[in-house]
Amino acid sequence: MALSAAIILAAGEGTRMRSRTPKVLHTFAGKTFLQRVMASVGAQDPDTLAVVVHYQADRVAAAARSYNDQVEIVNQDDIPGTGRAVQCAMTQLAERGELSGPVLIAASDMPLLDAGTLHDLLEFHEASGNGATVLTTILDDPTGYGRIIRDREGNVLRIVEQKDANRSELAVQEVNTSVYVFEAAVLARSIAGLKSNNAQGEFYLTDALEMAKADGNVGAFAAPDPLTVEGVNDRVQLSELSKAYNRRICERWMRDGVTILDPATTWIEDDVQIARDATILPGSFLQGRTVIGEGAVVGPYTTLIDAVVDAGATVERSRVQGTHIGADATIGPWTYLRPGNELGTGTKAGAFVEMKNAHIGNGTKVPHLSYVGDADLGEHTNIGGGTITANYDGVHKHHTNIGSNVHIGAGNLFVAPVEVGDNVTSGAGSVIRHAVPDDAMVYSENTQHVVEGWKPAWER
Repeated sequence: MALSAAIILAAGEGTRMRSRTPKVLHTFAGKTFLQRVMASVGAQDPDTLAVVVHYQADRVAAAARSYNDQVEIVNQDDIPGTGRAVQCAMTQLAERGELSGPVLIAASDMPLLDAGTLHDLLEFHEASGNGATVLTTILDDPTGYGRIIRDREGNVLRIVEQKDANRSELAVQEVNTSVYVFEAAVLARSIAGLKSNNAQGEFYLTDALEMAKADGNVGAFAAPDPLTVEGVNDRVQLSELSKAYNRRICERWMRDGVTILDPATTWIEDDVQIARDATILPGSFLQGRTVIGEGAVVGPYTTLIDAVVDAGATVERSRVQGTHIGADATIGPWTYLRPGNELGTGTKAGAFVEMKNAHIGNGTKVPHLSYVGDADLGEHTNIGGGTITANYDGVHKHHTNIGSNVHIGAGNLFVAPVEVGDNVTSGAGSVIRHAVPDDAMVYSENTQHVVEGWKPAWER
């Protein structure tokens, strides 16, 4: 159906989050609440997508524009309430011309609100011919939600907020999800007469439903999955919803052929891709646009952020960001791969290795206790433990090139910029400041001094 406008309510502070960050900008599985709701609402292809802001308005508006550069930003004034937010939005949208057709309204604190549920809601609204339709769900514990009050025939009479409900109304388990569809003309008339004579002293959008009954039927469509319309008011609810959702994500990957030994300690964000027969061990966090190849093993206690792990690779007890790890590579334990690394097939970054902007050729090994930054290493080269590429002179970063089939002794220091050719061997403890040609041996001679019979000052 043609959707004339969609209004997302993102003006609130979310005081129960007890945060300097507006509630709608808190993250859930890698994306903010607002980003998720905007994506689901935007999938309905409204003629205009509006986001109402107030608390930290500039910050929320900037985030909204980063998610959709065509979004219409509406600034709510200091008059409180969801009804007032919609009044401000409708006034601004009317300046573009008279609205005709359905208007979708959604709160922005439901991170799992999905496009499919909204599509079904819109189809139900169109088929029923209602002037307004509210999206509801049934909860075992409806505490905190507005209750849907129906007449004996099942028609929607009104929505009663928790603080305004009496004992019998509090017993109702069908709740308002704060998602509505109004015909534009019905909405305009209904919000015009809103009043603030309630416990909160706010203009409730829910009161508009009662007024809409004078223009025709008010219907209700029940979301089949309560999780998709569950709101988040504090960090306890955020944690509980995150766990429930993550469990579903892990179950989906397991049914697709991925081994996850402990879903309770494995966290997987939405945009992650995992091939079959991969194994995810306990304590792993897979974030961003991470891609894991067939038969790869990740974990335990590993964080991957926007990383690509090819087939057969192993990443253990490490943090990897913005790095491509080749097939059959071995990473970890206690390895830190910062952004910009390319590790070839059969490579190794061993214990306590850090890399940044490093290109590691096939079969090359950096076994342990080394830093490789801004460097290119050829194929089948071995880097001795404790080796460092000194890439920073205090102002600029410089590059190190080490060729193929090179054997670097323990404790080497490469003072960039420096070039080392193919088939080079270096002595332990070497400081390499100048270019080394192919097929060479390089070492730094350090004179050893022995002072016999020496004692520290406190003994003397």
